[in-house]
Formats: sequence, C-alpha cells, structure tokens
Amino acid sequence: MVAKLVGSAVDYLLGGPTVGGANEARLRRWLALPEPQLALPHGQARYVVVATEMSGSGARRDRLPAIGAAGVTRMQLDLADCFAVDLRQLQAAGKAGIPMHGAGGDAESRDVGPALGMLDFLEYLGRSPLVAFAAEPARSDVERAVKSALGVPFRHPWIDLAALLSTLYREDECPTLQAWLERFGLTAGAWHDPLGDAFVTAQLLQIALVAADRAGLASAAHLMAKRSARDRPDPR
Repeated sequence: MVAKLVGSAVDYLLGGPTVGGANEARLRRWLALPEPQLALPHGQARYVVVATEMSGSGARRDRLPAIGAAGVTRMQLDLADCFAVDLRQLQAAGKAGIPMHGAGGDAESRDVGPALGMLDFLEYLGRSPLVAFAAEPARSDVERAVKSALGVPFRHPWIDLAALLSTLYREDECPTLQAWLERFGLTAGAWHDPLGDAFVTAQLLQIALVAADRAGLASAAHLMAKRSARDRPDPR
C-alpha cells in the first residue's frame, strides 16, 4: 500500500498537473482516494462500464470527443448512476472564454474545457474498476485524455468484457458486441452514442457477473487474475 501511494505521488510530481485553482484541488482529492477494493464480492462492489467516441479510427484515433459510463452496483444497473460528457462542447466553452468558478487569471483558460470534463469523470468513477467491451481501445483513449487534459498519468484496473464473456461462454462464438447482445436477447441503444453503448454493455456485464459467480470468479481480482492467466503463454 505504501509503495502504491509513493508511486502515485511520484507520478503526480513528475507529470505535474496542468490545472490550477479549484480544479487542482479536485484532482488532488481524487488522487488521494484509497486504492480500489478489488477483493470485494460482486454483490458488494461497484463497476463502471465505459464507452468512448473518438475523432479518428485505428491509427488515427487522436482525440476523445465524448465519454459515456454506467455504474453497476451490487450487480444492479442503476439509471441514476450514469455519466456522459461531450468534451467538444466544453472545448468550445473554453475557447469562448467562459470563466470557471474557483479559478482566476490564466487558470481560467486552462481549466475550462476537456480538463473540466475529465475531472467530472474521475469524480464520478471514484476508485471503481472500469469495464469495457474489447477494453484496450477505450483504456488507451481514457489514459491519453486524462494525461492530455490534466497532466497526470491514469493507472486504473480495467476488465475486458469481451474476453470475460468468451471465457464464461466458451461454446458461443460471438465476435462482436452486437453478436453478444443478440445472444442474450438484448436490444442495442443509440449506437455511436457513448452513453447508450455504455448502458447496453452494462446489461451484458450484469449477465457476466452472475455467470462469473457461478464459476467461482467472485470478485474483480478473480476476473483480472483469470484474464492474466489466459494471456500467459503455455509453458509447454
């Protein structure tokens, strides 16, 4: 625990925040939160399912315009526990010179825009594990956006729902999110809308958590360890 706290402090000092005033205080409070409780049983834990929208595709994924997220707490999807931010609108506000409460002078122009959206996202997230379908693109998107907007590294536990479903339902060959939704009779929401994508993916997570419990994978730590073991090469 001490090593993790020291590591976080070093990351913070070396990277240096690019926000000031009240927003730097918000960032410091988030950085000081306790480590994620990955050993909590699913029935006591909160997971945050995230979906992102990018301005490019593939190698051209260069900017994060929007984030959508949905919380699954105690294996229940709560309509009140959802989050969406359109960073394009915040960026436009920043360019327009709209002042932000609690910041003065040059800090106003720095803190309005994507920094404000990413701080809102971090505060919504807390220390809950993140979940995404085919997680690596979303993980890279969010890590890049936090570093770019706030100036500090973002290291957080992630669960790849696509890999988890493939592990739990080996008999099913579902290569896409749409295929998994059809497999379980779920209807896609507003495609290309991050909040709609996150909400419907959260419904898949609920199904996966029930199956994971039956398989003895009773916590986020178990899910992450299962994925790590799967990724290790066969020693034979």
